[in-house]
Amino acid sequence: MTEQPTSSCGRPQPGVDPAARGALLGAPAQARGGAGTGKNKKKERPVNGPEHSQPAAAEPMGEPPARAKSSVGEHRPRPAPESIPAQPGAEQERAPGGPERRTGRGGPPGRPMPMRRDGDRLRFVGAATRRIARGLDLDEIVMGLCRATVPTFSDEILVYLRDPLPVGDERPTGPVVLRLRRTDRIPDERETEGLLLPPFPEPDAEPSAPAALSGPAALTAELCEVRPGGALNEVLRGVRPVFADTPAARAALPELLGEDGEAVVPSGQRAILAPLRGRRRVIGAAVFLRRPDRLAFEAEDLLVAAQLATHSALGIDKAVLYGREAYIADELQRTMLPETLPHPTGVRLASRYLPAAETARVGGDWYDAIPLPGNRVALVVGDVMGHSMTSAAIMGQLRTTAQTLAGLDLPPQEVLHHLDEQAQRLGTDRMATCMYAVYDPVAHRITIANAGHPPPVLLHLGGTAEVLRVPPGAPIGVGGVDFEAVELDAPAGATLLLYTDGLVESRLRDVWTGIEQLRERLTATAQLTGPGHPPPLEALCDEVLDMLGPGDRDDDIALLAARFDGIASDDVRYWSLDAEDAAPGKARRLARAALADWGLEDLTDSVELLVSEVVTNAVRYTTRPVTLRLLRTDVLRCEVGDDVPQLPRLCQARATDEGGRGLYLVNKLARRWGATRLSVGKVVWFELHGG
Repeated sequence: MTEQPTSSCGRPQPGVDPAARGALLGAPAQARGGAGTGKNKKKERPVNGPEHSQPAAAEPMGEPPARAKSSVGEHRPRPAPESIPAQPGAEQERAPGGPERRTGRGGPPGRPMPMRRDGDRLRFVGAATRRIARGLDLDEIVMGLCRATVPTFSDEILVYLRDPLPVGDERPTGPVVLRLRRTDRIPDERETEGLLLPPFPEPDAEPSAPAALSGPAALTAELCEVRPGGALNEVLRGVRPVFADTPAARAALPELLGEDGEAVVPSGQRAILAPLRGRRRVIGAAVFLRRPDRLAFEAEDLLVAAQLATHSALGIDKAVLYGREAYIADELQRTMLPETLPHPTGVRLASRYLPAAETARVGGDWYDAIPLPGNRVALVVGDVMGHSMTSAAIMGQLRTTAQTLAGLDLPPQEVLHHLDEQAQRLGTDRMATCMYAVYDPVAHRITIANAGHPPPVLLHLGGTAEVLRVPPGAPIGVGGVDFEAVELDAPAGATLLLYTDGLVESRLRDVWTGIEQLRERLTATAQLTGPGHPPPLEALCDEVLDMLGPGDRDDDIALLAARFDGIASDDVRYWSLDAEDAAPGKARRLARAALADWGLEDLTDSVELLVSEVVTNAVRYTTRPVTLRLLRTDVLRCEVGDDVPQLPRLCQARATDEGGRGLYLVNKLARRWGATRLSVGKVVWFELHGG
């Protein structure tokens, strides 16, 4: 059976005649002086609509009409919060400074009065739930509940939530703990002396910080553990709101508010304890309080509290789920992109990533910088169609494939060809664009291959920006197409910008218009620092992103900037050694002479020993000439290459073995060392301090 709420206005009130009750119910006013209603009596139309009308004041028996009329023009009810209708009936309840009809006690003017009609309650609930529903995150929903109920429905509110809040179908383990999440109150605009409740903290204060609490919040416990089988547990399981003067609530409130918190609860029906139940479980509780100078709650107010609690709990449930989804999206995007960029010799790097929107945090754009043998570096920028989790997952697979192919030291066009095959294996509709470039700081050259991506822009040291002419190619995933690579000059001091189409294309402009605006923006930024002084990379990236207008964010954006410093030819030595027994001795003499020219004689003994071991190992297995290269940068790097693809592995030699200790010495003496497989053969390298 459905319980129908009964309006308190339909019950006879002592001391009020039927004509006054008719005025409270919105009926036509009776003639002044107690005249009855005649058949020819013309009905009076209300001046305002039902939402803004103020019923006429009830006139006590034997009271002249002039007294009630004078009080109406002198007092107006306190304005309600945004979207909350003003409370009708505030004028007829009492005159300014006059006694309340139920308590007989006077109160200061402007105190919000309770709703007196079912229509008022429905309008209030509708406005309050709309305000609560506007919130997306947890704090917004809880604040919406507090601001919607204070002061229209209650003078103070305490909101407790489970800590931690369960998400979805999770089954929490351990005891149920409630934490005081937020409090709110009527601003203390008048004398509070004599009131039972001290003032609350400001609504924007953080309730979780004990030092910021005052008033009832300072007296109540911040944490509460719900004991199984306890009084609070029984009230929460009952779901329905209860008055504080009921036996169940009297036993539950001390458990919720703490030992000192019971003092903040007024006597009588001026406090409501409302459980907050989400979709599957109780997630908290709300306590609505009214001060003694205000009318107590009525039975119908329990239905209002139930509606507020239900909408708030469901909103909190959705906010927690939304927060979990946003966390997963952020973590997925973060793990798909490099946490930090490498610091290869001869080039400086900077990057940016911007999602398409706050509600679309994941996308298919990515960037990467991969160190290669010979101090080279691979620069990659790609864009998978879409902004969904699927796009991000495909992007992660393509990025991993590109890293693997780069480790094989394949040419850029071959890398794009294998990426195209991988995209076809992932699905028929897996499309992406990609730009793959390899920069050689020794040769000051860059090799670029393109798969349907916007062309890169090169900012020269003199301050001019140039759009590089790169064959466009077909997107990855089309299949059956060839990719072409071009080799271009990469002068020292120049800056290369690789980006996705979200930076230059939007609903307000086409791609080529955006590319021209990007070129002009780079030129203008370079003029600020002057010719011969390139702008800092990080500031340059910020300037590039500042070109985006309010309507230019239709897609996510990936940006990778590379400043070419290069390695001077005087800092490089290169030799080719025949695969013979005399090769290790010749390598030692060449290395000794190079170190003398560079003033690094203190490294001679270590370099000679390590070069001899690595060259000996290479000559032992190869039949073709061995290459030896020394590079002086911030460190001294030595590279030995041969045509044998097998990579050496560090192992522990036995006491009776005659060999196997060369790599052990390299591992002990070198700052770093490694081996990289090339398209033909391999390179074994090591680095020493003191460059």
